[in-house]
Amino acid sequence: MGTVARKDRGLWPKMVKDFFGAENPFDWTDKFWLPENSVEVPSANVIENEKEFKLELSAPGFGKEDFKVDVEDGVLCISAEKEKSSEEEKENYRKKEFSYSSIRRSFTLPENVKEDKIDAKYENGILKIVLPKMEVMTKKPAKEIKVG
Repeated sequence: MGTVARKDRGLWPKMVKDFFGAENPFDWTDKFWLPENSVEVPSANVIENEKEFKLELSAPGFGKEDFKVDVEDGVLCISAEKEKSSEEEKENYRKKEFSYSSIRRSFTLPENVKEDKIDAKYENGILKIVLPKMEVMTKKPAKEIKVG
């Protein structure tokens, strides 16, 4: 009976894996091409009481000027983008770094939200949105009319 031995494939596959994070960089099923954090969907809490809905969106690292909040066709869209770059130049080298991050989340609003009264505030990494409810008209009980 023969023995099973692993064939040494040389230095090249190791270099490719070290550089690309995958042994075969052309394998599109590999998670390298679709990292988990490539699409940022922030966590959210929705709290409802008699007067309003409160939406809390976790978005640390952004400033209030980075956010865009709008309502169109009954859908609340929240997005934020942030770019950061730095450049350093010395006698023997030049270093330039940049980063870009963005988030986006949408919520279909209930019909009883006063869209023109929505308020948003950003503090301590949390975007807080208050969505006031319209006053619910209570139905009057049906009144029977006698036909004479």
